[in-house]
Amino acid sequence: MAENSIEAYLHDIRKLQEFLSLAGINSDPEQLILDDFIQFIVWLNDLGVGARTQARIISGIKSFYKYLLLDDYISTDPTSLLESPKIGRKLPEVLSLEEIDKIVAAIDLSKPEGHRNRAIVETLYGCGLRVSELVELRLTNLFFKDGFIKVTGKGDKERLVPVGGKAMKEINTYISSYRNHLDVKKDSENILFLNRRGGKLTRVMIFTIIKELVNVAGIEKKVSPHTFRHSFATHLIEGGADLRAVQEMLGHESITTTEIYTHLDREFLKENIIQFHPRS
Repeated sequence: MAENSIEAYLHDIRKLQEFLSLAGINSDPEQLILDDFIQFIVWLNDLGVGARTQARIISGIKSFYKYLLLDDYISTDPTSLLESPKIGRKLPEVLSLEEIDKIVAAIDLSKPEGHRNRAIVETLYGCGLRVSELVELRLTNLFFKDGFIKVTGKGDKERLVPVGGKAMKEINTYISSYRNHLDVKKDSENILFLNRRGGKLTRVMIFTIIKELVNVAGIEKKVSPHTFRHSFATHLIEGGADLRAVQEMLGHESITTTEIYTHLDREFLKENIIQFHPRS
């Protein structure tokens, strides 16, 4: 699995250990009973942990106990009757093209890292990348003559993503005006996006860059690097792109994950109903 997924599962187990320690309960996995897990969920609730996060934690712990059962560490699974909180499917926050242009316009190109930040925003939106895919993007994976970049996604799965002229132009400008003048650190020679010290940017740094730009642009929405991925997919679907093609570009294992992007703005729906419904 991806490093981030592994860390998330370990975090879930550590959270359970923390609760057991505070509650004075023996933390040997084979000693725990269903009531211990119910108390754990109550504790998470008291901490203010949201339903979606609770569901993910419970899923991680259930997977752990399935493993213990399969490998004969335990004979019965105390989590089999443990229920996850009900969570609705939440539509992702999406930026309009005007809002994306505002964010791009908020970038100060007089600063050394200005062209890098513009290339980052254009790549996130123009290619629909996950933030982990962006920070791992390599110079040798840019195939601009063919109009593609090679991306390493979840589970180390590689895919080719089309890259538009705007993103290519900004990446080339960043390389010539900023990256080529850096003293690049060892092991980062092939990494595309670098910090001022010539090292690989972290995921947290990308979040910070986006947060600052959104504030400068005066956009009230809750925006993260992933919002550009949501916007990329939504704008493609609204423009009439094939769902399977969008699935391929996003690197989704299942098309049901991509289907969330088939929500359309109300104005678009209204126009279609007025145009095509016989009672309109």
